[in-house]
Amino acid sequence: MNAADKNTRVVEVFSGSPWEAELVKGLLESNGIHSIVRDGDMGAIAPYYEGQEVTILVEQKDYEGAMEIIRAREKD
Repeated sequence: MNAADKNTRVVEVFSGSPWEAELVKGLLESNGIHSIVRDGDMGAIAPYYEGQEVTILVEQKDYEGAMEIIRAREKD
């Protein structure tokens, strides 16, 4: 995702604990899908605070591929 491209639309593909989000991000990245982890306010202070939920965002064009990868992970 090019930060300079302000027309790029991102969509949420996953929401969960910080450690789950890092696993999903790694899985997406290893399959060629760039992703961003977006966390709540506690992320900067305590990134692995247990009660926190974070989301994974991908470019809209990668949504279907990302969802297929995430669904396959959930089946395993």
